Amino acid sequence: MSKDAAEQFAQQLSELRQGIDELDSQLVNLLAKRADLAGKVGEIKAKTGMPIYVPAREAEMLADRQQQAESAGVSPSLVEDLLRRIMRESYHIQNNRYRCVNPGVKRIVVIGGAGALGSVFVGLFSRSGYAVDILEKEGWSEAEALFSQASLVLVSVPINLTVDVIASLKALPEHCILADITSIKDKPLEAMMAVHSGPVVGLHPMFGPDAPGMIKQVVVVCHGRGEKTYDWLLQQMQTWGANLIETTAQDHDNAMAFIQVMRHFNTFVYGAHLAGENPDLVQLTQLSSPIYRLELAMVGRLFAQSPNLYADIIYNNPDNFALLRRFHTRFGDALTLLEQGDKAEFIRQFNEIGEWFGDYAKTCLVDSKQLLLKADDNQMLRSVQSPPKE
Repeated sequence: MSKDAAEQFAQQLSELRQGIDELDSQLVNLLAKRADLAGKVGEIKAKTGMPIYVPAREAEMLADRQQQAESAGVSPSLVEDLLRRIMRESYHIQNNRYRCVNPGVKRIVVIGGAGALGSVFVGLFSRSGYAVDILEKEGWSEAEALFSQASLVLVSVPINLTVDVIASLKALPEHCILADITSIKDKPLEAMMAVHSGPVVGLHPMFGPDAPGMIKQVVVVCHGRGEKTYDWLLQQMQTWGANLIETTAQDHDNAMAFIQVMRHFNTFVYGAHLAGENPDLVQLTQLSSPIYRLELAMVGRLFAQSPNLYADIIYNNPDNFALLRRFHTRFGDALTLLEQGDKAEFIRQFNEIGEWFGDYAKTCLVDSKQLLLKADDNQMLRSVQSPPKE
């Protein structure tokens, strides 16, 4: 290529890039205008009591824009990705003020409200116009006075302290709702039913304290007593955007053995094995595809959080140890299969397990695609921002 041709192409490229930069600038301005409108929508929702997250509205809007994209020759999946990210930001913009579902509530006491998850509830109640008191162990001498005015007492303390704290609640008004947000439900719910004759409900928010709120988050509800009395509390959480799932305390704890205990313990062992083998983590991430980087990220995420929390979850119920022992046995059986070199049996078992998962496996394959693309984008961005040293 001649020098003149190279300069001509460079000039054309510069002009095209300038055009792209101008369009990107317009996109930013449009996003600012959209954010302003979203904020006004949030104000109306707060006044009317409408929930922040309305699934039907989101689905309709996505379908309309995807159809428009297809007509315009734009990838519908690209438009969906962009709009989902934009809408997530819009929900956060609207997460500043909510309608108070029950103005008749006098006061709410959150035991452990200064803690990580307790403070999330304190913030949500406060932004909904409720009077909230935080009770920590150093202020326990004031507990009786606070309880006397309480319409709701919410227990948010470490798992290993929950039952003892509940058992100490002797002065609650009969009309007061007693609730907890512990990740186990059977024993706390039993303790609440025993100590309080009024309305009782067990709650398990299926999100961590780093969540900005309850939008699209699952909250498990285990009914105790006086469901009509605390219906306003469930409505309030739905107004915050929560997806409420009702189940029994026993079924909840049985499910958590798989959802929490087994996964956390398995991740702990995986991390312990990595630490023992001492591979180069930077090299592992550089050589990994997005799916393996995500798996490694989930392992690293565990060890960036409180060891007491995960120890309490794992050690709380010795009945779960039998499940972990069965997992250990199956791991050993699979290893024996490999050592015997029986590839045909491995494939047979693989297919058998795939049949058990059924269509859910295919759904996971589709859903995970977007996660992997996002993980790949993030990895490339980090590589540009912090290139590896020679």
